[in-house]
Amino acid sequence: MNTIEVFTAGCPVCEPAVQLVKELACPNCEVKVYDLREGCATNECRDKAAAYGINRLPAVVVNGKIANCCQNEPVSREALIEAGVGQG
Repeated sequence: MNTIEVFTAGCPVCEPAVQLVKELACPNCEVKVYDLREGCATNECRDKAAAYGINRLPAVVVNGKIANCCQNEPVSREALIEAGVGQG
């Protein structure tokens, strides 16, 4: 059985990813959707997102590993400067 965790911000941009995961999931797969905007009663979802190193949403984690489609570097000062932010 696969455990699939989907991390979202509860926004319309994330919903298609949630639906796609649900469509593709096998009958015996466990799909958990975490809305980080709302949080969880125990803050488990935000703690998990931090532990996985999630920087962008939506993100999909399969059996404890971030799916290749969801891996990106966090926004950084260097990346923004390189992209031209702050340059007149």
